[in-house]
Amino acid sequence: MKALVLISGGLDSTTCLALAVKEYGNENVVGLSIFYGQRHDKEIKAADAVCDYYKVEHITLDLSTMFQFSDCSLLKHSDEEIPEGAYDLQLKETNGKPVSTYVPFRNGLFLSSAAAIALSKGCSKIYYGAHADDAAGNAYPDCSSDFNNAMNTAIYEGSGKQLQIEAPFIGLNKAGVVRLGLELNVPYELTWSCYEGHDNACGRCGTCIDRKKAFELNGTVDPIEYED
Repeated sequence: MKALVLISGGLDSTTCLALAVKEYGNENVVGLSIFYGQRHDKEIKAADAVCDYYKVEHITLDLSTMFQFSDCSLLKHSDEEIPEGAYDLQLKETNGKPVSTYVPFRNGLFLSSAAAIALSKGCSKIYYGAHADDAAGNAYPDCSSDFNNAMNTAIYEGSGKQLQIEAPFIGLNKAGVVRLGLELNVPYELTWSCYEGHDNACGRCGTCIDRKKAFELNGTVDPIEYED
């Protein structure tokens, strides 16, 4: 059996890759990184470093034209500022809508693209790192259990029952992901989560705040450098 892992270069997807390598062996794992028009390429470079560390095949795909009409603040062409502060504070200003860093149906598009590649590469599983903290409060609705179940059904049926999705963290918070990753000796020093593309992570955007807190809750310090 082979598995394809959606690898962004961040903490969650890197932990997913570590799990897949443990389960299938690096020779049976393929990493897929997708450029979607984000403000910087640091996460793609991090994904490359992580795949090199685990000695897995690394495929990159450019889907940036799909998001050319979006004004999501994560995208290079957007005039919107990336918000600072924790997601729960951001959600108080959205009236129940996703946060401004939600890229429209990104995981749906990524998983569909991954399915096409996975079938061509002889894979039977697609791993991705959605977790409960991202889905909370409708911040990122394409990280929810309902979304995952629906996509899994669609991909399973649409592939002729050859392919399934694995979302091992769908019921875990980010601290739980880090706890598992520490047990697996994941090289978190190679990863990049920050929405900004500075030399060091900003420490102020929602994903930086969540990441630092997850390490703190595990009684340890994030190995990457922060501005703050």
